[in-house]
Amino acid sequence: MAGKQQNVAIFTTASLPWMTGTAVNPLFRAAYLAKAGNWEVTLVVPWLSKGDQILVYPNKMKFSSPAEQEAYVRRWLEERIGVLPKFDIKFYPGKFSTEKRSILPVGDISQTISDDKADIAVLEEPEHLTWYHHGRRWKTKFQKVIGVVHTNYLEYVKREKNGYISAFILKHINSWVTDIYCHKVIRLSAATQDVPRSVICNVHGVNPKFIEIGKLKHQQLCQKEQAFFKGAYYIGKMVWSKGYTELLHLLHKHQMELSGLKMELYGSGEDSDEVKASAERLSLDIRVYPGRDHGDSIFHDYKVFINPSTTDVVCTTTAEALAMGKIVICANHPSNEFFKRFPNCHMYNSEKEFVRLTMKALGEDPMPLSDELRHELSWEAATERFVRVADIAPTMSVGQKAPSSKHFMRISPEELQKNMEEASAFFHNSISGIEAARCVFGAIPNTLQPDEQQCKELGWNLQG
Repeated sequence: MAGKQQNVAIFTTASLPWMTGTAVNPLFRAAYLAKAGNWEVTLVVPWLSKGDQILVYPNKMKFSSPAEQEAYVRRWLEERIGVLPKFDIKFYPGKFSTEKRSILPVGDISQTISDDKADIAVLEEPEHLTWYHHGRRWKTKFQKVIGVVHTNYLEYVKREKNGYISAFILKHINSWVTDIYCHKVIRLSAATQDVPRSVICNVHGVNPKFIEIGKLKHQQLCQKEQAFFKGAYYIGKMVWSKGYTELLHLLHKHQMELSGLKMELYGSGEDSDEVKASAERLSLDIRVYPGRDHGDSIFHDYKVFINPSTTDVVCTTTAEALAMGKIVICANHPSNEFFKRFPNCHMYNSEKEFVRLTMKALGEDPMPLSDELRHELSWEAATERFVRVADIAPTMSVGQKAPSSKHFMRISPEELQKNMEEASAFFHNSISGIEAARCVFGAIPNTLQPDEQQCKELGWNLQG
């Protein structure tokens, strides 16, 4: 007979309909952990008031209540994976920072989960969720806290004014907060900064719809049919840091060698107009289109996905392109390490090699993806990897010795180190409770507690 199911609370920094990685991937993680049947799962996402919803969600989409947004999220997921497994969705108060282009938590969001269900917390973007955390210490509330690092913040910061100084400071703050709040940290790739008690493992998968598209293309290739009718494309948020700088440079510098390459770009973002204007100014054979879902039928017939970005941690669109059976051209970079095992992924080390691999890909068919590699891209495999590296195996059966909470709480064999960590956490909690100090380090003013409007929308009383 199995013991009591453990509760897993997955906290993340974004929610649909914002189509960003921290909205989509934690949602799939919650669904597939719940599907495994060994955990009671709760996904905890930010709730934005309507003023912020307009700034964040596409097509001026707005929700009057958390229940309305939850219904939207569940419909979206059901369209992609079919019958939904049972898991809860809860909301915490958040505010959108226009400066950081991110949602930041308001108040002590650990209170979203009751103490009797505080077994395991998964912090998607642990640094982001704890920079300004003021309240109960995550490690005190939960028996085990797992961080999943999604974003290469240092790379983005380096591209800003005085970026290297800011990156130096941010690097130490990230290490500090993940150390005092997480028992273990999973880095999706070596492209992220090293932090205490971290391991490298890609624990993300792809929407099963992409795998189904790939299977259809596989059948067409095996039957000697033409599976791909279009050439090369790239899809990604249209900001310069997402690979557009590198892509336009490569296409402009090597126009002669790449003659015959017609490139099509899909994306929306702050730099859309500039990217389009630059392509026209450089007289490149490029068409630029607004962003759309990568699973849209318009993408099925492209043969080559070109992605020169080096700011991603593990690029979701690269994984999706491989799942759809396409050839991928990308940089030999730590963020792409997971894809090296895939025969359709061609990595370049130089501009000359980029040209050679691109022209070669345009003239050949992709290799059919094996069942083993197709499984590696799935959320089933990603969930298996997550459970293994997070060490959250289900509670032992009756008759076996269950791990004690002492095992979960042990940070170091050195008691001195434990005491120092507790002092460090106390210091962070003290500083994060001072409004002036919070603002100096980039917090949104007046976010120590949710305001009356957000409490009302969430159905909370003012005491939380």
